[in-house]
Amino acid sequence: MISIIITTFREPSVIRTLKSIMEQNTVEKEILVAAPDKETQDVVTEFAKKNKINIKIIADAGIGKPAALNLCFKEAKGDILVLTDGDVILDENSIIELLKPFSDLKVGIVSGRPISVNSRNKFFGYISHLLTDVGAHQTRLNKKEKNEFMVCSGYLMALRKNIVKKIPENALADDAVISHLVYEAGYKTDYAPNAKVYVKYPTNLKDWIKQKRRSTAGYPQLDYLIKGKERMRNFKQESFGLFKIFSYPKSLKELTWTFMLIFLRLYLWSIVFYEIKIKKSGMELWQRVESTK
Repeated sequence: MISIIITTFREPSVIRTLKSIMEQNTVEKEILVAAPDKETQDVVTEFAKKNKINIKIIADAGIGKPAALNLCFKEAKGDILVLTDGDVILDENSIIELLKPFSDLKVGIVSGRPISVNSRNKFFGYISHLLTDVGAHQTRLNKKEKNEFMVCSGYLMALRKNIVKKIPENALADDAVISHLVYEAGYKTDYAPNAKVYVKYPTNLKDWIKQKRRSTAGYPQLDYLIKGKERMRNFKQESFGLFKIFSYPKSLKELTWTFMLIFLRLYLWSIVFYEIKIKKSGMELWQRVESTK
């Protein structure tokens, strides 16, 4: 059996996620939805009643995704835990594709493939496609081919139960922390490119900074949380990878947007350096990103 864990907060749209899960053919499964707010809990309860399915609702304390995941890790009964969010849609057969690499007993965690649903004709839509297609997808394909460590996507990942029983509740990049803990336990990380998950990314600068500030800050924070030295992403690695993104633009407008993205990333890393290295801050970086809902 597998356990599908959905973490969500004030997202009645979790129904779309649940529908995309229920429409898939997969092995025996249980579904857990972690939500601190009554609004989302009531919507999930009504959905389960209407469709005559059992969904276990975990009423977390609303102090962040890591704490919610820790509660779900305790409650889940499946041999494989599938983690996803309440504001995404899984592609047909995504879960089956996600489970295939586990035929190798050395594989401990597998990443799905996030795909942006934003319009490529707008700046923030374009950079969401660039970062998912080149920054995430191509990077994971390369690491899969070389059998190297990779960070799995928090939008859709699966891991063997009991490898990770608890993660630090102040973790800013829970997906990176979980990936590193599995790797440090002696397991391989893998990628299932056909396990597609459709994601809406920020559509304005304020929300983009909120989201990327938190996720980017999670990587230098790993130095405080994880003993191992293996890292998939840091400022140095991102700088060396800049040349890859210039093969992506299809027009002068997109090339201009690519240069704009570089300046935005530099600005972002300067913020992160100040927040993590100087202020030593953490959980206050967790802020709701409205335009992704």
